[in-house]
Amino acid sequence: MQYNAKIPLLIVISGPTAVGKTRLSIELAKKNKTSIFSSDSRQFYKEMSIGTAKPSTKQLNEVSHYFINNKSINDIYSAGDYEKEIIIDLEKYFINNNKAFLVGGSGMYVDAVCKGLDQLPKDLKIRNHLNTKLNKDGLESLQKKLKQLDPIHYDKIDLNNSQRLIRALEVCYISSKPYSSFLKSEIKKRSFKIIKFLLHLDKEKLYSNIDQRVDKMVEDGLFEEVKSLRAFKNLNALKTVGYNEVFNFLNGNISKDDAIELIKVNTKKYAKRQMTWFKKDPTYHWIENTDINQSINEIQSILINIKA
Repeated sequence: MQYNAKIPLLIVISGPTAVGKTRLSIELAKKNKTSIFSSDSRQFYKEMSIGTAKPSTKQLNEVSHYFINNKSINDIYSAGDYEKEIIIDLEKYFINNNKAFLVGGSGMYVDAVCKGLDQLPKDLKIRNHLNTKLNKDGLESLQKKLKQLDPIHYDKIDLNNSQRLIRALEVCYISSKPYSSFLKSEIKKRSFKIIKFLLHLDKEKLYSNIDQRVDKMVEDGLFEEVKSLRAFKNLNALKTVGYNEVFNFLNGNISKDDAIELIKVNTKKYAKRQMTWFKKDPTYHWIENTDINQSINEIQSILINIKA
């Protein structure tokens, strides 16, 4: 039985960084005459473009995109905030459209849409204390503390993302329980059907893509972009791969060549953590993205034959 077109369909395109999500999803969106909703946790920020590998202006004009350039680095924005906003926007979008694409490699943000997030305790005083500790003692101090309090989540989280480290530690301190113990709720029911595709490549090809992407970012002006944001380096949005390393260079701690090499190394580590996250979810259709036309045909074939 084919998919009932009266039920809106959200088509998820996920995968690690540099696997080819952007180009593939734009071609698919054009074929399906629909729009793209981003689930990339850094492409929300309008001040960050080169280091977040946003779609180009040309690509953004080819297909309507949502949740790209919609926030400022000065905004405090969490995965929980994202869940609330995007579900409202998707439901509005589906009034007049029967398909949409959700595209990005931030696993927690994909899960926020597809499964919903747990309600976690908050304490701004503890959060502010942890931010002060971050600025005083550095990222490694938070990493060590999370490893002590929640080794399970430590092995899954992006350790270079200070915002997520602080949120996890905040929950640990408030509850006296591991953050990971809260991540067990039932999947929330959505008003739309979801089908998920995971793009992947062998490690050698993916790592080659990452090296080429970083070199292209540098050529396109990554160091200049980060330098223009230097006054905001303590903001959570900027504590991420590609920006941390350049800030270290600008502070005179490492050479430019070392910064570039560290971006490549840390991006590969991030890609590995992304795949660890995605492998936990058996609902993905795995697509080896070695040839874009073949990948498009494979995905289109599955979409045509979806069962209601």
